[in-house]
Amino acid sequence: MADVGAALVDLVGAQHVLSGRAIGDDYSHDEALGVAPQLPAFVVRPTSTDEIAGVVRIAAEHRLAVTARGSGTGLSGACIPAEGGILVSFERMNRIIEIDTENHVAVVEPGVTLDELDKATAQRGLVYPVFPGENSASLGGNVATNAGGMRAVKYGVTRHHVLGLTAVLGTGEVITTGGKLTKSSTGYDLTQLIIGSEGTLAIVTQATLKLQPRLPHAATLLAPFTTLDEVSHAVPKVVGSGVGPMIVEYIDMIAMGAIVDNAGLELGLPDDVRGTARAYLVVVLESRISDRLDEDTQELATMLAELGAIDVYVLPPRTGSQLVEAREKAFWAAKALGANDIIDMVVPRAAIPEYMPRVAELAGETGSLVAGCGHAGDGNVHLSVFQSDPEVRYRLIKGIFSAGVALGGAISGEHGVGTAKKRYLAELEDPAKLSLMRRIKAAFDPSGILNPGIIFDSEAS
Repeated sequence: MADVGAALVDLVGAQHVLSGRAIGDDYSHDEALGVAPQLPAFVVRPTSTDEIAGVVRIAAEHRLAVTARGSGTGLSGACIPAEGGILVSFERMNRIIEIDTENHVAVVEPGVTLDELDKATAQRGLVYPVFPGENSASLGGNVATNAGGMRAVKYGVTRHHVLGLTAVLGTGEVITTGGKLTKSSTGYDLTQLIIGSEGTLAIVTQATLKLQPRLPHAATLLAPFTTLDEVSHAVPKVVGSGVGPMIVEYIDMIAMGAIVDNAGLELGLPDDVRGTARAYLVVVLESRISDRLDEDTQELATMLAELGAIDVYVLPPRTGSQLVEAREKAFWAAKALGANDIIDMVVPRAAIPEYMPRVAELAGETGSLVAGCGHAGDGNVHLSVFQSDPEVRYRLIKGIFSAGVALGGAISGEHGVGTAKKRYLAELEDPAKLSLMRRIKAAFDPSGILNPGIIFDSEAS
């Protein structure tokens, strides 16, 4: 290991190679619940693609695991380093290389945060519309997990906005995929293959991102319902209304209480409404023209009332923004209350009315509390699981995943598999697909050094 340390120092400089007690605890974990932290042998802080390629070549020579890390805000354990391995931290690769207003793209390094990119694009009347709920998250991490967020119902997820990548393979080779072009039928789409691979296929060192016009006017509607079933049935109507909502979120009464309390937010709802409501629908509309926004808001408010809402509230702009921000921080509210796990199951949108009662049944059968909120507009259900017994929790979560998969869903909508969900993936996914994934990884990373043990183990167990 002394030889490895010396080679890394020669590559990036002594001040940017950490080992032993110099490695801070923050490098040992992300925000996943129930995943044990682990310190690497080395933390390396490169500044270029060439340096990262050099790190990978050193790791390949010595058969050491390499894990890439951005801001460490992930929820699946995907950036927890391997024991004795190398952690590549992107904290020094944080430049916005270009914002091209003619082609509506941004070119960024992986350490750039969503907040930094949002401030830079706002100055040009543009927006990168993927907001997964934590603005301190890095673009590299978003690409690695195919992050989504509340605006996916209108704008889609990360993979819909990544036009090209520069990436380092497990051999140390550097590839560039895509670019500023919006379409290509030239061979395999390696860009899309790398997105969502959680650092197991390649280390992304630069991304070309598609931007959208930033619309100046927005309105937030809050509709309380007496049952979650009513909310579930209302969602397809809202999405299909033609008003093009930017956000369509459901929040059950337990989650709403936690979110509002955690944020110190006062929504101004009458006591009788709060006492009757069992679930809420939050819809955000946006428009280029204020009058058009008013028309759409009125049309949607009428529709929600007809769909059974107790009432419909058009929140003041500041309150609306605070509610959306508080919903984005729902994980922290659940964590503060002692949640044992967080699930981000996704099912076809129309299956939510069938899926949610089954989740409630499973919670009742196991004596567990499962509180929920989620991106109802795209079927992404976020569930906070309160069950301290590990075996009971495992049976409950497997049941929740199995019920969703049976309806055509997937285990993770946006957080990724990491280590937190790989047991469930191994048990519920088609073995032929997992075998194919392993063969793809072997082509990108023949030595198996890039984030080993993430998503799946190298060999079927």
